[in-house]
Amino acid sequence: EVQLVESGGGLVQAGGSLRLSCAASGFTFDDYAIGWFRQAPGKEREGVSCISSSDGSTYSADSVKGRFTISSDNAKNTVYLQMKSLKPEDTAVYHCAAPYHCIGSSWFSSEPPNRGMAYWGQGTQVTVSS
Repeated sequence: EVQLVESGGGLVQAGGSLRLSCAASGFTFDDYAIGWFRQAPGKEREGVSCISSSDGSTYSADSVKGRFTISSDNAKNTVYLQMKSLKPEDTAVYHCAAPYHCIGSSWFSSEPPNRGMAYWGQGTQVTVSS
């Protein structure tokens, strides 16, 4: 059974930090890219960050550059998202995902050259208070 289980979300004040973790199982971790996207009520899905499995290159959305850092531990099949200097606009449900590719801002979609996400998790809520 494929599982992507996120943890580490919560309520934090603006300027604070959180570290999200995602434990993956049931599929070959190295066969896919890995990333985080977020979904806030009334807003479009946003691909926050991802790591390519082919060369380890990363992508981060402009909205989080310099504040969020994605990393992975392939030995543990786990991906992390370190979030610093959090802002109220970062409030969303954060989902871990295994896309086929990590190419640009639409990595989570089926829009070429990407091919969508093979798997994704249920998400963890991050709420940033002002």
